[in-house]
Amino acid sequence: MNTKKAFCEECRDDVNYIETSVPMVGTIKVKEYRYIGKEAHCADCGSRLFIPEFSDFNLRALYDMYRRENGIISLEQIREIPEKYSIGKRPLSLLLGWGEQTFSRYADGDMPTRQYSDILMRIYNDPAFYSELLEANKGNLKSALAYEKSRRAVEALLSVELTADNKINTVIQYLLNQCEDITPLALQKALYYVQGFYFAFYKTFLFSEDCQAWVHGPVYRDIYFRYRDYRFDPIKKADDFDASVFSSGEKAICDSVINYICCYSGKVLERFAHNEAPWLTARGDLPVSESSDRTIEKSLIADYFSTIKAKYNMVNPNDIKEYAQDMFLCK
Repeated sequence: MNTKKAFCEECRDDVNYIETSVPMVGTIKVKEYRYIGKEAHCADCGSRLFIPEFSDFNLRALYDMYRRENGIISLEQIREIPEKYSIGKRPLSLLLGWGEQTFSRYADGDMPTRQYSDILMRIYNDPAFYSELLEANKGNLKSALAYEKSRRAVEALLSVELTADNKINTVIQYLLNQCEDITPLALQKALYYVQGFYFAFYKTFLFSEDCQAWVHGPVYRDIYFRYRDYRFDPIKKADDFDASVFSSGEKAICDSVINYICCYSGKVLERFAHNEAPWLTARGDLPVSESSDRTIEKSLIADYFSTIKAKYNMVNPNDIKEYAQDMFLCK
């Protein structure tokens, strides 16, 4: 705890105060949201003190929770977009066909509608989508210089995407090519198991991305937003895939997860994850049904799947089958 000074109405003096993090409940549009806020109490009499910056912090925390639970892009992501694509706030609004001040208002904290949020989230996640918008709507910009500057930025991003070892997207395409019916929920769990078992066998992670401990198990946040419109339906099958992009080890892990993990439904795999240490540890004492964006640290995944490999005396990825069968029978 940190001790600082502020004015106490009871003591009528500047006093030391104790800052604490506490569970709070706020209401937005008649619905309650639970979040972690800050309080300050007088170190002498214990009275609760009003600290302006704490009030601001708590309001932001409440609205951050509202955004997370309602699938609205975060304020941090909104503010990153102009920097990411080297474009000003007003030019970006014009490019999107919005009012000139619309994006600026969102960057200052106004809540975007779901429709505008979805557009901004896709722009944030998908440079190729932004590139198409930039080319199609460049006539909306007041300056050719604004277009050229943003064009250079997005081409640099696309170039990085093409040359980077973006394994998670490669694995997704392979899963969508090989699996007959895979829902967004099942896809998330398949990625988690590919990541975990690849580390167990090869002592390195296949993806750089972190997953989060959501209510329904481990979730890769950006992948969720990419496929959330499918909801409970199978994702469209990917045609043609050149498996030569994988090393023999990468393909072996993916194939074993497809054969022995993806044969179960997303809800069954959710139950698997709910009984595994990485998800349980990341969530801590949170109620099962409470939303969370806590990261499942890679160290938790590494330790757990390494232990499983040793426990089941796994020699090659086909041995994943026994673990999957045991988890299915676990009540």
